[in-house]
Amino acid sequence: MKYFGKFSAALALSASLLASIAAAGAQELVLKSADTHPDGYPTVEAVKYMGELLKQKTNGRIGIEVFHSRQLGEEKETIEQTQFGVIDLNRVNMAPFNGIVPETVAPSLPYIFRSKEHMRTVMDGPIGDDILKAFEAQQLIGLAFYDSGARSFYNSKKPIKTIDDLKGMKFRVIQSDLFVDMVNALGANATPMAYGEVYSGIQTGLIDGAENNWPSYESSKHYEVAKYYSLDEHSMSPEVLVMSKKSWDKLSPEDQQAVREAAKESVGKMRELWDAKEKESQKIVEEAGVEVTHPDKQPFIDAMKPVYEKFANTDVLKDLVKRIQETQ
Repeated sequence: MKYFGKFSAALALSASLLASIAAAGAQELVLKSADTHPDGYPTVEAVKYMGELLKQKTNGRIGIEVFHSRQLGEEKETIEQTQFGVIDLNRVNMAPFNGIVPETVAPSLPYIFRSKEHMRTVMDGPIGDDILKAFEAQQLIGLAFYDSGARSFYNSKKPIKTIDDLKGMKFRVIQSDLFVDMVNALGANATPMAYGEVYSGIQTGLIDGAENNWPSYESSKHYEVAKYYSLDEHSMSPEVLVMSKKSWDKLSPEDQQAVREAAKESVGKMRELWDAKEKESQKIVEEAGVEVTHPDKQPFIDAMKPVYEKFANTDVLKDLVKRIQETQ
């Protein structure tokens, strides 16, 4: 009986140990997420918040670790890594996807959105859903859209008050043919360049300036070397959160649904943080002595006709542009 008792205890202990090992093994899958922005930036914090939601929805089985500040590379590099499944999640500006997912061209077009509210209405609705679905053909799952603010020009030389003031100036743009043509159509010279090289590029005179939103202009410290900010607001193209299809396919249907829900629910948090960050960043740079100008946008908009003709050149894109412009 003593032997039997010890044997039963050993079996119970083994079962308990196996259960613990199994629980530990199933405890957490950590998804690796990339972002070029610094820690604390609204997109970074939104993905962290998504991770918290995902843990709640999966009882702690799935979490997210955000690698911010370009730790995993520049956006072009991280897109390829995400397609191959090396990175699980990726927050990327829409423009680098223009040559991969044609539908992303429509929301990337200059002055396509009338306001921040118009952009959010469009991307939250069926148009946004259609664009997200288009990512799957490229081994990516489109999950949600985050704000990227209104991008405007800034430079180290002079205030931009009219379209003519841009002529001959050299501006860094993201690595996108659309952005290159947009800047060139305004009479300036576009210089594609990695985001991390912009500060030194302006400082050394390699470029005269760049274009971006208030938070990026402030958090990158570009305002230290480029004291003129012109609110032409040429782009309100949103950013997109995608997941590697290879990583996605490893999840159960229930966990896939949890990822989708957590991503969508993180959008509200991102916008709340974004709106606050925009105001804070604008205040910081203005107090630092940046000169802000408000040029008449209509000449800038009129100059975009050849850009629309070149890039919105398929029936699908023409239809998307029409639907966006008709959205109230």
